[in-house]
Amino acid sequence: MVLAVDDEPNGLDELVHCLRNSPHVAKVFPAIDASEALRLLSTDDPRLRERKDRGLPIVDAVFADIDMPGLSGMEMSRVFAALRPSPALVFVTGHAEEAVNAFDLGALDYVLKPYQQDRLDRAITRVIDKLAAAAAPPPGALGGEPVKNDDEVIPVELAGTTKLIPRSSVRWVEAQGDYARLFTTEGSHLVRIPLAQLEERWEKAGFVRIHRSFLVALPLITELRMGQGGYQVVIGNEEKVLPVSRRHTRALKDRLVGSGRNG
Repeated sequence: MVLAVDDEPNGLDELVHCLRNSPHVAKVFPAIDASEALRLLSTDDPRLRERKDRGLPIVDAVFADIDMPGLSGMEMSRVFAALRPSPALVFVTGHAEEAVNAFDLGALDYVLKPYQQDRLDRAITRVIDKLAAAAAPPPGALGGEPVKNDDEVIPVELAGTTKLIPRSSVRWVEAQGDYARLFTTEGSHLVRIPLAQLEERWEKAGFVRIHRSFLVALPLITELRMGQGGYQVVIGNEEKVLPVSRRHTRALKDRLVGSGRNG
C-alpha cells in the first residue's frame, strides 16, 4: 500500500496511474495536499488499522511532491519519517535543488518530473528492496556473522535525472569552491556539498583530509612518499598522486599507522 501526494490534479493523476501500473502496488491512496495525506494517521480505514495493529507502517511508502501550498512535501515527510515504524519516502518533484535535503531526511529516491513509467518503477523497486531487508532475519540469526550496511548515497544530477552514488564507490574528493567533485571508478561527479561537510560526515567511514582541497578514502592509499613539494599519496593501483599539506601530514601518518595495526 502506498500514498501518493501532489497538489496538482494532473500530476496526482499521473502519479497514481503509474503507481497502479506496477504489479507490486496493491493499493494507492491519493491525496491532493499534505493535510489530506496526514489525515491517514487518524483514519478508521480497516486496512490501515490492521497494519497498525500488526506493527507495520501505516503505508509501505509515501510518494510526494515537494512544492505544495500550506505544509510542504518536505515538512509532511518529516512527520512520516518520525513514525515508528516509518514508511519509505520517495519524492516526485520538479525541484532538483532539494535532493540533498531529501536524502538527509532518509528518502529512498528522488524522481524528477517529467518522468516515465520505467523511472517510477525503479523507485518502486527500491521500496521493495527496503521492505525485503526489513523482513529479513536479524544479522547473525542464522548463525552467520552480523552484517552492517550503512553505505551513504549521494544524489547527483545528470541531464535531468538523479543518480545515486554510493559512498563506498568514492575514491577521493576534490574541493571546487562551495562544491565537491567525487571521483569514482566510473568517473567524476560534481555535488553541491562543501568538502568540510563531507569530511565531518565521512570521517568514521574511513575518509581522511590530506589537503585543503582533497579528502581521500584511507584504505585506498597504497603509498605515502616524499615529492618535490612535500609529501604525496598514491591512490590504489591507478597511480593517482595527490599532495599532502604540512598541516595534515602528522594526522595522516597517525591514521595510516593505526590502520596498519588494525589489519
